[in-house]
Amino acid sequence: MITSIAFTVYPVSNMERARAFYEHVLGLHMTYHYRDEWVEYDLGSSTFAITTTDMGHPPGAKGAVVAFEVSDLDAFVHKMRERAVPFVTEIFDTPVCRMAVIEDPDGNHITIHKRKN
Repeated sequence: MITSIAFTVYPVSNMERARAFYEHVLGLHMTYHYRDEWVEYDLGSSTFAITTTDMGHPPGAKGAVVAFEVSDLDAFVHKMRERAVPFVTEIFDTPVCRMAVIEDPDGNHITIHKRKN
């Protein structure tokens, strides 16, 4: 029986550049790293990781997308604009949430998400 998602990982081409984006632009806090080839960020009960290890998935591949929940979508989007982060999709509403999609330096898509109460 599957009980949870252990981790989500994105391949990146340059660890220093990727860490600068995820830590200084998005504000994630590194919780584990292995020889600067694998870096983890614990988020609640899950983990988001980035890696330069060749796992058969090129950086920026248009496959799965991670969605990060934020406490204030408008404020977070404003911060991303101030930091010149490229937007793939502007803020839009669904019946259960609001979200926007940005790109990391390798072109990986990241959904910024806020559930409606």
